[in-house]
Amino acid sequence: MALLQTKPLMLPHAQERRRHQRVRVNLLGRYMLADRREYPCQVINMSPGGMALIAPVIGNIGERVIAYVDHLGRLEGTIARHLENGFAMTISATARKRDKLAAQLTWLANRSILNLPEDRRHGRFVPKIVGARLVLPNGTSVGVRIIDISLSGAGIATEFRPEIGSHVTLGRIPGRVVRHLDEGFAIEFTRLQHPDSVEENAAAQ
Repeated sequence: MALLQTKPLMLPHAQERRRHQRVRVNLLGRYMLADRREYPCQVINMSPGGMALIAPVIGNIGERVIAYVDHLGRLEGTIARHLENGFAMTISATARKRDKLAAQLTWLANRSILNLPEDRRHGRFVPKIVGARLVLPNGTSVGVRIIDISLSGAGIATEFRPEIGSHVTLGRIPGRVVRHLDEGFAIEFTRLQHPDSVEENAAAQ
């Protein structure tokens, strides 16, 4: 993934603070630093002009970041300061993009979606290809049927019932068993998937 070299359109920090109130959130995602390696993250507060992330790897002040955040999509910016367990970053965006982000944050708050269980935050759907390969905790690969799938998990139809908490892999997506169903079990993915690739990765043989 190429890093954009265009000069970001940013409001001065003080002005951004006055114009945009930060909202406490709990959104999962992933981010990429300048070395182009990706890491999982959790956004804990944000405004249309910036956000704070819990992150396993902290870059340098001023380093470019590209983040993919649940419900909000692709966001770009630079690291503004380090936090105890992550960092705060600016969000580079046009005025139109900032307005859209403000509307999305308001929608999330009004819908109380941030307080819903993980598997209800993402719309589930039946994929075009329902046949898939599942790697069980003992390393055995078996054929299964995908009942439904979302960006954060999937329902699997199979006669096998791994213990809850067991680590499995659906296609190319690692996850863990979170509950048993009448015809199989539910998986929570280790990290949030991208909407453009979740079906392809799940159905990968």
